[in-house]
Amino acid sequence: MKAIQYSEHGSADVMQLVDLPDPLAGPGQILVKLEAASVTPFDWKLRAGKLASHFTLPMPSVPGRDGGGNVIAVGDGVTGFAIGDRVAVMARFFAQGGYAEMIAVDENNAVRIPDNLTVIEAVALTNAGLSAWISLQTAEVKSGEAVLIHSGAGAVGGLLIQLCRHLGAYVTTTCRSTNRDYALSLGADRVIAYDEVDFSTVVSDQDVVFDLMGGAVHDGSYKVLKPGGRLVWLVADPIVDRGLEFGVSVTRAMVTDDRAALQSILDLAAAGIVKAQVARSMPLADAPEAHRLMESGAISRGRIILTM
Repeated sequence: MKAIQYSEHGSADVMQLVDLPDPLAGPGQILVKLEAASVTPFDWKLRAGKLASHFTLPMPSVPGRDGGGNVIAVGDGVTGFAIGDRVAVMARFFAQGGYAEMIAVDENNAVRIPDNLTVIEAVALTNAGLSAWISLQTAEVKSGEAVLIHSGAGAVGGLLIQLCRHLGAYVTTTCRSTNRDYALSLGADRVIAYDEVDFSTVVSDQDVVFDLMGGAVHDGSYKVLKPGGRLVWLVADPIVDRGLEFGVSVTRAMVTDDRAALQSILDLAAAGIVKAQVARSMPLADAPEAHRLMESGAISRGRIILTM
């Protein structure tokens, strides 16, 4: 099979299109012929070595945290899937990733794709959807609450806008001024353009803040929360927890390969409640360029999807 692989940390140029042996479905596993995989910020940060102090990645490595396609073989003991099923898969962290033509995963790391979703839509919802759904559950957003979502035009932020609006929250989001109309189209009630104004000077009395950035954005988020408010953050730039100082709770959303969470987000998409955000589709061989685009900040509306 064709796959993207790298043997050392570095620029996007360390990634090469190579031929690898086809994987086999072991006991309890399914073998999937992949049609698509998403490119996440985690992928390029891991490849660049920015996370080397936290993760010792086995080399050589095939990147990618998700994928989608058709089951072409099942291992002994598999009961939930059959050959021909369309599935979205979650790639285990230290195993082969989704930048490949095939992948073998435990059946518990796969979910059937609803009939009215394309594979590309399902893949765009897999890793991003897990992050958004688990963040939402962590925050326990309720109808009528005021919620601030940072980076609302991105893949995770855009899904959080849709989910929080569905729950009946009043949604404020931050994004570039060029993405204002896009964020509004996702369901945001108010958009703050961070290249025009400091959000912390115009937003107040929030019940919940979703911080997808860290750093200065995280620090500025404390003063916009009500006393007793909830700040939920995902891993990005380093943070300093100032919850006690401001009388708010600060919780990291621990994103895991949660099959029930993925099923929930795909079901909502199938029902038309949330929509997949695809910034661009590119062939597998263009993975280095996809990383360069993400690393430079050129992609801000959803996921880049690699197609096989």
